[in-house]
Amino acid sequence: MEKTHNLRSSVYLSLTALIWGVAFVFQSMGNDYMQPLTFTSSRYFLGFLVLLPILLIKYRRPTFLADSDEIPVKQAPKKLTALGGVLCGLALGTATLFQQYGLKYTTVGKAGFITTLYIILTPIFGLFLGRKCHFTVWIGAAAAVFGMYLLCITEGLTIGNGDLLVLICAVIFTLHIMLVDRFAPHTNGVLLSCVQFFVASFFCGAGALIFESPAPEQFVQSLIPILYTGVMSSGVAYTLQILGQRNFNPTVAAMIMSLESVISAVASYIAYALGWLSTDQTLSAVQILGCVIMFAAVIFVQLPFDKLKRRSD
Repeated sequence: MEKTHNLRSSVYLSLTALIWGVAFVFQSMGNDYMQPLTFTSSRYFLGFLVLLPILLIKYRRPTFLADSDEIPVKQAPKKLTALGGVLCGLALGTATLFQQYGLKYTTVGKAGFITTLYIILTPIFGLFLGRKCHFTVWIGAAAAVFGMYLLCITEGLTIGNGDLLVLICAVIFTLHIMLVDRFAPHTNGVLLSCVQFFVASFFCGAGALIFESPAPEQFVQSLIPILYTGVMSSGVAYTLQILGQRNFNPTVAAMIMSLESVISAVASYIAYALGWLSTDQTLSAVQILGCVIMFAAVIFVQLPFDKLKRRSD
């Protein structure tokens, strides 16, 4: 049963990485028509609306799209869910906002690299919480970081304004991963995701009304980016993250989700070829090698090392 759960979690998190990687392209496109606070609020409000019908169905039919160990919506502890939803929502909204601002001043591929530095930040944060990692996780993390370095070596590693904003985003995303790991096993995943989206949308929406000037034509021009990031990247992927992280080592989860950097590089190249992005996104031989190393690192940490898979208290 444990192997089945690990396999299911791996699939959930791999799909999350795929959806997130492509989302970088749509986020960059969204910056052409809409300011960051407005865009971030819009995508998470749409994510909330997408999940709301599913939540209502699961409230009436607890077995709908449920795992064998899922806590039913009616039985989810209200105070813990509210606390987790607020904390996760604030972390999610803040991290995404820094990322959205960063994408205004840096490239899609570089943003993907810097964002996925959470794969090494996650075990570091975990050490402060008393968690231990099998040495193979550190080997895989080091290989993944090296692969991401090769992926971005042609762009240089100087910290510009956009790079710094995305680096802050990576730190806050690490906090979000740890928060999800703390609350997801003790509440309903869809309910927790729904609450965090509403909180993130409200938080960014309030900022948009104060600091920005949302207009109807902006929503029309940004319709496709909002639809993808709201439905797929928010409504689907973040829920898959919560379901995938439940009873799963957070460092291994971060390793799998770090594939979004590779996918973002590939997706940005395709988007450039289709004329959706104006910046050249061609992958060199060295960058392709970086992609291969990252995939190998993720496969490595998924090998059946019992200690690697076991959660440390």
